[in-house]
Amino acid sequence: MFALPALLFAAAGTFSPFALLIFACFYGCVMAVVAKLSTIFRQSGGPQLYAQHAFGPVVGFQVGWLSLLTNMIGASANFHVLVSYLAAIFPFFADPFVRLATIATLIAFFTAISISGTKRSVRAIELGTVLKLAPLLLLVVLGFAQNGVPTDVKLPVFSEVESIALLLAFAFSGADVAVAAAGETKEPRKTLMRAIFINLAGIAIFYALIMWAYIAIAPDPTNVDTPLAAAGEAVLGPMGSLMISVAAIFSTATFQLNVFVALPRIAYGMARRGLMPHVFAYVSPRFQTPVAAIAGYGAVVSVLALSGSFTALAVLMVSVEQILFTSSIAALVVMWWRNDAGLRDTMDARWLVIFPVAIGLVLWLFSQVPWDSVPPTLAFIGVGFVLYLLSRRGAVAQDGIELPEARA
Repeated sequence: MFALPALLFAAAGTFSPFALLIFACFYGCVMAVVAKLSTIFRQSGGPQLYAQHAFGPVVGFQVGWLSLLTNMIGASANFHVLVSYLAAIFPFFADPFVRLATIATLIAFFTAISISGTKRSVRAIELGTVLKLAPLLLLVVLGFAQNGVPTDVKLPVFSEVESIALLLAFAFSGADVAVAAAGETKEPRKTLMRAIFINLAGIAIFYALIMWAYIAIAPDPTNVDTPLAAAGEAVLGPMGSLMISVAAIFSTATFQLNVFVALPRIAYGMARRGLMPHVFAYVSPRFQTPVAAIAGYGAVVSVLALSGSFTALAVLMVSVEQILFTSSIAALVVMWWRNDAGLRDTMDARWLVIFPVAIGLVLWLFSQVPWDSVPPTLAFIGVGFVLYLLSRRGAVAQDGIELPEARA
């Protein structure tokens, strides 16, 4: 969100907060599919696990590979945001070489924290959450107090909203990240569905408030790299810019740490189920974390972050993410048809609305993907098939897929 307000306002104007809330409602139908699937499985893996159960190991591996890739691309994009706000405080970091060196150092740091243990990582995430929310809430309160709540709403041309569709999707990406580490969650079948919707609602409301405050403050719209820092400066002067930049750093760092904790568990789960080389199933006796999976995740994020810009990485991430949502929707339909774990008895007439809306949103987002993102996406799929063949040589299946009774 720290990188999006200027871009959203440029496209949707004063309607941008409503665009966020409306998009969240449609996005909630896609999240409902993932949330429903999370009530059936106890293991880590998320979309990869669902696809493997519904369609077999080949599709399961491909979805797991794309799921890892999607989140690695997103993490790479966010490191650019983090360093942009560092540069807002310390111009030293604006130097291109220093910028790349800082990104590499930060990735190594997050990898080390994730390896050091889940409890330590969770404590760091909790602290970062507090440190990032307080300055943003202050910005919202001061923005409304000094300038009032914006009431002028002008409907944009639909084509202008379409131009930011992928950025809206990027803003909400990660709402379902917890399902990837379900195997390390207490009572995942009870807690994950609730967590997904609380997360989505919190993101939507908080982002909309920030956009209203941004509109009320009306900072320099040409500052697209650090728009909220510009808003903070307009309200509190240089101290406001510093406050928001620090919040942005903590916010992005907290999200990055959350991703580094959860997402490598996909590779770990795949290795446990015989879809990736057995080395990725190795758990450190000292830290009780999947060391090889985390280290491999960090290495790929480094390569991606050092080779692309924020916007290019964000668009590429969303284009690949739609493939994952398609696989989850298809997996739920197949499991409903087979009545796996008594699933059919737990799905009522609401799903006659949820399914079409979810499918329609995914197809619409697919239609917004620029053509220059198609070749790399197809290349990633091709690489996935090659990796599957190579991975089978060093794979050792330790776990099957546990399928308890479905929950309502």
